[in-house]
Amino acid sequence: MASKSRKQQIEEMLAADPDDPFLRYGLAMEYVSAGQPGEAARCLQELIRISPEYVPAYFHAGKALIELGREDEARAVLRSGIAVATRKGEGHAAEEMEGLLDGIG
Repeated sequence: MASKSRKQQIEEMLAADPDDPFLRYGLAMEYVSAGQPGEAARCLQELIRISPEYVPAYFHAGKALIELGREDEARAVLRSGIAVATRKGEGHAAEEMEGLLDGIG
């Protein structure tokens, strides 16, 4: 019997607790690692909807959207993320998102 992948394990845990932000972020990062930016962006946007204070989701959603060529969406996500990070006192995260935003052109 083959063991379950980390992605499969996270999906099972999410089925039991679909609003867990850490699990949703973990699933998105599995998609990032697998080179699936579309699925990563979908998961991260859902995470932002469920937990709008989860700052790392904005950065990675922005990156995935840029990779998909969806630059207008990426700009909007990053601007929202910068506002959330600033409000929460997470200056480093805000700076990283500003750098990513500046790089879009």
